[in-house]
Amino acid sequence: MADTAVQLTRVIDVENHVSRTPVSTGVSSSAPRRGATVSFHSINYSLKMKSGFICRRKVTRKNILIELNGIMKPGLNAILGATGSGKSSFLDVLAARKDPAGLTGEVLIDGAPQPPNFKCLSGYVVQDDVVMGTLTVRENLRFSAALRLPRSIRQREKDEKVEKLIQELGLSKVADSRVGTQLIRGISGGERKRTNIGMELIIDPPVLFLDEPTTGLDASTANSVLMLLKKMASSGRTIILSIHQPRYSIYRLFDSLTLLVGGKMVYHGPAQDALQYFSDIGYTCEPHNNPADFFLDVINGDSTAVALNKLDNSEELDQDQLSSSLKGIEERLVEEYRNSSCYKQTRGELERIVQGQEYSTRVKSRTITYNTSFCHQFNWVLKRTFRNLMLNPQTSFAQIGVILFLALIVGAIFFGLKEDSSGIQNRIGALFFITTNQCFSSVSSAELFISERKLFVHEYISGYYRVSVYFLCKLLSDILTLRTIPAIIFSCVAYWMIGLKATPEAFFIFMFSIIMVSYTATALTLAISADQTVVAIANIFLTISFVFMMIFSGLLVNLPSVADWLNWLKYFSIPRYGLAALEINEFTGLSFCDTRNVSGVEGKVCTLGEAFLKDQGIDYSAWGLWQNHLALGIMTFIFLVIAYLKLRFIKKFT
Repeated sequence: MADTAVQLTRVIDVENHVSRTPVSTGVSSSAPRRGATVSFHSINYSLKMKSGFICRRKVTRKNILIELNGIMKPGLNAILGATGSGKSSFLDVLAARKDPAGLTGEVLIDGAPQPPNFKCLSGYVVQDDVVMGTLTVRENLRFSAALRLPRSIRQREKDEKVEKLIQELGLSKVADSRVGTQLIRGISGGERKRTNIGMELIIDPPVLFLDEPTTGLDASTANSVLMLLKKMASSGRTIILSIHQPRYSIYRLFDSLTLLVGGKMVYHGPAQDALQYFSDIGYTCEPHNNPADFFLDVINGDSTAVALNKLDNSEELDQDQLSSSLKGIEERLVEEYRNSSCYKQTRGELERIVQGQEYSTRVKSRTITYNTSFCHQFNWVLKRTFRNLMLNPQTSFAQIGVILFLALIVGAIFFGLKEDSSGIQNRIGALFFITTNQCFSSVSSAELFISERKLFVHEYISGYYRVSVYFLCKLLSDILTLRTIPAIIFSCVAYWMIGLKATPEAFFIFMFSIIMVSYTATALTLAISADQTVVAIANIFLTISFVFMMIFSGLLVNLPSVADWLNWLKYFSIPRYGLAALEINEFTGLSFCDTRNVSGVEGKVCTLGEAFLKDQGIDYSAWGLWQNHLALGIMTFIFLVIAYLKLRFIKKFT
């Protein structure tokens, strides 16, 4: 039907609604502003559940959503249910953010199939806040506008839209305040939630999804957030939210109510008719009782008071009896709803929606579309990344301070090395400590992707930027500020205090070598931690890796003496390449002499640095020096490719 064409792109109001620019092509700028109608047909969703040991592992499927049918029209549509009823899973299905595996059924937008990039055109506010805490409210909104609105819209118009949103959301007083982190005091919980909502409203989406928007908010703040959503819904927007146990002042704002029990629908229709419906099937809400609490009581067993009454009468209810009773009530509620006039009316509307349309199968692809170019995304994400780093003193200035302190300590311990037999040992000890320190200090990079995992996943699937943009920006910010600068500071302080070879060439080779060691160790850290969700687990893998590398570095064991079946492990040791390069740089051209009494005659016994390197099995030629840097460069490239591929293919849908 021509009149049911998809209305997926919204019109951006700028300059008092005089100038109008569409978010994407294909929609007339004169289209009236209204929310989309979301209809869902025979939605079923199940997960694979594995149990048992590897050799006898059993795979079963657990049904999460079962045969859901209904319509969400412009207005405030609430999905209500007890914990584990499938509210969030159902919301993710409607928002096209659920893994297609195990999902059947169809979601239509204004009667047309849900397009592959629907999640980029709709708004989705996750349960946990996903905004950059070190930035201000205005900066977060400007970032969203810069990346989610097409470049055809001028920056001035984007800024005007941001200012208009700030006023509509009631954020004018905190617009220039930081959102806040664990270490930085920021705005209140309600203001954070409104900031999250504003990030999605930038594109003026036809449908706005919210996953339990009242989580973590007090009753008054939650009420103000829902009043804001009601105001937006009243202006013609389609808002769909999942909510656990709202107070009455929130419940009365709902236009449509969907009740789920164990993934099954027991009511779907106007919220104001829900109490009458339950009264008709034998469940009457007591006066002054919150309807939302009443519904949950019914779902949990014909009002929890029934079970309490049985206990008061000394009737023992074991777990099996209670479970059977609840299952019976669940089946009765589902059956009553499917026999109701409300359900039949909904089915009739659904049939009219699909009438004349080919009922297509669910689109399996999850296409991500972008409104901006690679360079534009790179510019904005890089600026935000560096700003976030600079405003996090514990990850920038604190680390530089620690490196400076460590350089002074090392310089003091190995101060003024002499060119004698003790100088050989002290030089080896100092160089070994420096290389291993560079490796273990890179462990801090494990948090680079883990700490922002939720933020990255949300912004990526919402079409903010490409994975390559995010990866390059995080890599550049970490390498330049937390690897290169600290290595330069450490070299300038420790090198001259220790008293290593006092030539400019040797100094810069030393600096370059420890920078390369730091880069390679950081790349390994990213390769291991890119797909991890817990920092502690990544740290365990990294510690084990660096300990084994340290054993084969060339100091703790003489590598030529290691058995052939183990000797190959030295080629995977980052400290070995770094230590070899530093030893070649330092020992070539030096001689270490001691005064000894030989046959009653005192004389000097000298050992050439080249002879020492030869005993260690180190090639001290020019190629022998630079092959270590080449090996570190190759390892760095391989590890970074692994890290990128892990980031590219991590699970981005729940």
